[in-house]
Amino acid sequence: MTSSSSTTALSYNDGAPLPSSAPDWAVAASERLRQKRANNTNTSITPPKDVERVLLHSCCAPCSGAMVEEMCDSPLIQKVVVFFYNPNIHPRKEYEIRKEENKDFCRTIGVEFVDCDYEVKEWYERMKGMEYDAERGRRCTECFDMRMEVTAAYADDHGFDAIATTNATSRWKDVNQVDESGYRAAARYENMKYWAHDWQSDEMTVRKYQISASERFYKQEYCGCSYSLRDSNEWRRANGIPKIEIGGDTAGLGDRDF
Repeated sequence: MTSSSSTTALSYNDGAPLPSSAPDWAVAASERLRQKRANNTNTSITPPKDVERVLLHSCCAPCSGAMVEEMCDSPLIQKVVVFFYNPNIHPRKEYEIRKEENKDFCRTIGVEFVDCDYEVKEWYERMKGMEYDAERGRRCTECFDMRMEVTAAYADDHGFDAIATTNATSRWKDVNQVDESGYRAAARYENMKYWAHDWQSDEMTVRKYQISASERFYKQEYCGCSYSLRDSNEWRRANGIPKIEIGGDTAGLGDRDF
């Protein structure tokens, strides 16, 4: 893929040491990755057949970094565009923080960024009756469906071959639930494909952390929706942990950035 950013800026990091402050999940993935490389069992990413133009739905910059980088490094991909459509994110202040950071990162690496509408009323209307569903339940399915449907519609209108989503990189999400929404959305349009892959592999997990730490991305303390914020704060209250802080230099728990 050609891009206004340099090849060096987008090249895959093949083993930079993690900082001493790296979280346990990144350290564990790094060790597994070291063992894989020692055994010559590295993995590679291949897009679906006949896919050259990809519209990548992005939930935030930390989840986007490694995925965008890997797609842009593929010689089979001609164009990657990041699509930000997340009416679930609440409050508006948190939404703007995540969007603007994502936009700035795309500008830095020379990848086009599409800022879609913040359809909050439509999102709440669709979630009616599921306000108290558990994480990974029906509400999450509807939320993924809504975002992927809009992503697929835009992709079809603008000549993309495939859609994908950074939600599939999150260790907090059910990847099968995410992928099923992607497949359903893509199936609405002839010749549209959904790019499923193990975006939570050790390679991707380590690189995702490395980029987030290097860029000092804003560390989110909850999924994004008002129900997630409510439930997370209730759990924190019950366990004597400070409530989530939106923006600012200090997080409710831990560091503000990676």
